[in-house]
Amino acid sequence: MAVIEQKKMSSFDRTLASARSTMVYSEVVRLAIDSFRASKVRFLLTMLGMIIGSASIILVVTLGLTGKQYALNLLSSIGPNMVEMQYNGGNIIGPDNTSTPDFMTREDMSAVLEQVPGISYSSPMLETHDSISIGGGITKDTMLLGVSPEYKDIRNLAVVAGRFFDEKDSLAHTKVAVVVEPFARALYGSSSAAIDHTISVSGIPFTIIGVFKMRIDTFGQSEVGDQTILIPYPVARYFTGTDTVKEIFFSMKKSGDVVPASKQILAVIKSRHRPASVYTPFIMTSILSVMAQIADMLTIVLTLAAFVTLIVSGVGIMNSMLANIQARTREIGIRKALGATTREIRLQFLTEAVFLSLSGGLVGTVLGMALPLSVGFLTPFKIPVSWWSAVIAMGTSVLVGVIFGTIPANRAAQLDPVETLKYE
Repeated sequence: MAVIEQKKMSSFDRTLASARSTMVYSEVVRLAIDSFRASKVRFLLTMLGMIIGSASIILVVTLGLTGKQYALNLLSSIGPNMVEMQYNGGNIIGPDNTSTPDFMTREDMSAVLEQVPGISYSSPMLETHDSISIGGGITKDTMLLGVSPEYKDIRNLAVVAGRFFDEKDSLAHTKVAVVVEPFARALYGSSSAAIDHTISVSGIPFTIIGVFKMRIDTFGQSEVGDQTILIPYPVARYFTGTDTVKEIFFSMKKSGDVVPASKQILAVIKSRHRPASVYTPFIMTSILSVMAQIADMLTIVLTLAAFVTLIVSGVGIMNSMLANIQARTREIGIRKALGATTREIRLQFLTEAVFLSLSGGLVGTVLGMALPLSVGFLTPFKIPVSWWSAVIAMGTSVLVGVIFGTIPANRAAQLDPVETLKYE
């Protein structure tokens, strides 16, 4: 009988504890909402800092991603799948102790095309400098680059007037030229005016059939300058009489093949020359990777700066809660007199602080996400949106509420019930 009574009491205690726990949790939430309704203006002003901080985090991340995408797209326009092979040193010593540079050749390019898969375009480059005659006794120092028609696709050049020479021009050794835009403007006033004019290089007349430009400013890091003239490679060989080339350009079909292909290309070319000769593959992948890292670091730094706003708003929440506790001192005393524990009082005010910060974070997140999404829907511009930034903003809001709400909650929980009942 005693055992049965003990089991009944144990079951009753568990049921009572469960009911009491459920009631307390519901009461805490209800009191937090009632407190918010009672002082709407004060709490809305307190939430304002959290709204601005949360929206700032999302907008900063969005701006960082947009800037990163823009910069990478600009760099990619130079030729993201390009592999540029350069000769950097190493000579061939002849029988009479003459030293000859161990340049690459057209045969090297042919060997690479046979042994390395995945290459879509290729072009040798022969460089020579000369003073050209443009008529009227006027000469101009220029740089002539002998390239193949595929050079336009490899370098992603923009033809602003006329056309680029094609395979028929190369096979027929047609004396045609494509000049860079600044050169055409300096000589003829505009790009279109340069078409069909004749320039003389070492007594050989060339007809200008096109004007081109680099899609972005390379700040002198490209072989193309302001006095550059492109001519078919077979015609450029008239000025050198050899098959040697300074550089060879390749373009891969897939961007993921650039790095492994550059190693294969280097191995093929080195196998055809002296071991001491130095050749270097230049690829855009490394530059794009560095640019992406810089953009990510700037985004992180700016995001950390946005966190300062959340910290300031957290201080505002703490001050507001301290003032709220002082105004509700008598209420706290009454609740303690009716049996509310220290834990329940602490939980009540901590819930109010989290409710404040989370509400502000939610509104700020919605506003922060609405702007880039609206731009994407209403305009042709595609703004990259990071949903992780929304998660971080919401999580940070909760964390700020917990951190800055702990001190006011502890102070409320430690109030003396006797003194609080006397408080007016």
